[in-house]
Amino acid sequence: MSHISVEPMADKVFGAVVTDVHLATITDEAFAEIKAAFLRYGFLVFPGQFLSEQDNIRFGERFGKLEFGGVPMANVHRNDDGSFGDVIAIDSQRMRTNVGNEAWHTDSTYMPASSKCAMLSAVVVPDEGGETELADMRAGYAALDQATKDKIADLSAYHSTQYSQANDVGDFPPTDKNSIYHGEAYLRPLVKVHPETGVKNLFIGRHAFGIPGLTREESRALLRSLLEFVVSEPQRTYLHRWQPGDTLIWDNRALLHRARPYDYNQPRYLIGTRVAGDPASELAYYPHDPAAQAGREALAAELAVLEQEVGDRKYHATSAG
Repeated sequence: MSHISVEPMADKVFGAVVTDVHLATITDEAFAEIKAAFLRYGFLVFPGQFLSEQDNIRFGERFGKLEFGGVPMANVHRNDDGSFGDVIAIDSQRMRTNVGNEAWHTDSTYMPASSKCAMLSAVVVPDEGGETELADMRAGYAALDQATKDKIADLSAYHSTQYSQANDVGDFPPTDKNSIYHGEAYLRPLVKVHPETGVKNLFIGRHAFGIPGLTREESRALLRSLLEFVVSEPQRTYLHRWQPGDTLIWDNRALLHRARPYDYNQPRYLIGTRVAGDPASELAYYPHDPAAQAGREALAAELAVLEQEVGDRKYHATSAG
């Protein structure tokens, strides 16, 4: 019988700390307990795990097929001997993307199938800052007044990381169909029913724009107000202050997250693993589907407007390099 300890976060409506388990050698019985806690609490913190890249991959694969596994989420390169090289230039596309992720989002909504869950394991962290923050879109939706629930019940928004990079930090990456900046935008409902729990939650964040049926101003105002509402209540947000060895996993179908700023001259090296969403519940459409054309047109129109609006953002409406 397993003796895992699951301690809910104090003064929060979500999240738990899990101890008395070693994820690198976990049994099926222990994983069943962890999966149940994951679905209940939305995110789990595992202190002192010190997982390798392969450990991250093996544990992530228990949740499903991976988008990617055991890759660096970092501002430095790791050498073969385990040491770290120079920090990556802040104007590089890699760092522009990292800085963009300091705004609230959920992973891979800009892909045909959005992500099921994601995991980070800390290797090296800065002296201060660089935390990961999470917010509960389930509790956010539940707290909305009925008039707002009725208003958004049948609304959807397009999702694109090209939009979010331009809107949040004034970065305009070149379009490349093999990257996350691929020129597509995927239409997703504002209200999501969790495929495993049946609980409704908001499905919003930095990648969302262009609600069909609303003007641009109405769409931007509504998306902004919903996001601000979710994160306005301290019980619905959690800030994780990393310690080397920590592992954090969260449900991308129900939670928002963001990285927090830090001194980019200091190394920050986390190992990232992302689990792909099940197409039955997370698929919007594929690029070859007829529905995709409307997303391309909406994105192109929005980027054209943003080019004139975001010269005051961090990267001043420029491209890397």
